[in-house]
Amino acid sequence: MHTEEIEKFIDSKTSSETKVKIDFKKREAVYGLFVKDKDYDDLKSKNLWRIVPKSQFEEYSRSNNIGLAKIFNGVDFSRLTVYKEKEVV
Repeated sequence: MHTEEIEKFIDSKTSSETKVKIDFKKREAVYGLFVKDKDYDDLKSKNLWRIVPKSQFEEYSRSNNIGLAKIFNGVDFSRLTVYKEKEVV
């Protein structure tokens, strides 16, 4: 995907707590949270995106440790959708 497409999705459909399903062209989907840090604009200019993976959601919500995030190349994205966790009753 192009930077503009990803940025439009982030700006229009997500907030700082919105979890997203990221489908890739050549790998399994990743569930994550886009993170805007000091280097956000620099990374965005290179179509790179800092994402906290699902396995780190709980720890990130407690600590806001940016080190829990991974950087992904937007060129490899094929589709972005808002992810809602199913509630267990």
